[in-house]
Amino acid sequence: MGHHFDERHEAELDATPEQVWNAIATGPGIDSWFMGRNEVEPGPGGAVRMAFGGYTPEHRVTTWVPPERFAYRSDEAPDGRFVAFEFLLEGRDQGSTVVRMVTSGFLPGDDWEDEYQAMTKGGELFFSTLVEYLARFNGRAAIPVTAFGPAVQDWGQAWSTLHGALGLTEPITRGSTVRFTGPGSTPIDGTVYFVNADTLGISADDALYRFLKGFRGPMIAGHHLFSEVNRTDAETAWQNWLREVFG
Repeated sequence: MGHHFDERHEAELDATPEQVWNAIATGPGIDSWFMGRNEVEPGPGGAVRMAFGGYTPEHRVTTWVPPERFAYRSDEAPDGRFVAFEFLLEGRDQGSTVVRMVTSGFLPGDDWEDEYQAMTKGGELFFSTLVEYLARFNGRAAIPVTAFGPAVQDWGQAWSTLHGALGLTEPITRGSTVRFTGPGSTPIDGTVYFVNADTLGISADDALYRFLKGFRGPMIAGHHLFSEVNRTDAETAWQNWLREVFG
């Protein structure tokens, strides 16, 4: 059967259109709020390439009008699957910008609902991370860190275990205080900037820490570190941390 989808997000940011453009239309910018490692070949007919957990999609740039409109999409698969992203930027007074993000596409098959829910919940986190990044780390480039924990059988218990490890107590809302010991016995303090049923985002002095429900898989750590670290070492350290937490 399949399902066509169209998800829309909008926010007014204390950043210029040029600053927002750098965040959404360059590899280092996308690395700092989306997921995985990214590369942008600029201009009409260019490409956006991603590397995330062995998944390496490539999207064609369909619209390139800096600093106003940027769009790219995957090629359509034989089963009709595709995904497209579009960003619309509108400058406002005093250097602020309204950014609109549209994610659309088609999910094939009769089991599209689970994938659609994962995509929707994840999309909410990613857009909120873009907003948080431009509010706190505008102009800085992060090292993206991705780590996968053990397979999860009971997600209710998994989230409860993670919340306990992070020093969080219910109810968890934006602004909830986080205090926990990270890899290498590093003390980490921060606040929750986003939470929904499948994701959690934490803002700290030098990082954006994120935890996501993997689609039919494990808990995923998808962090952005604004410090000098070796990415491979950091991913190994966070993978070990997830294993310790979830056993």
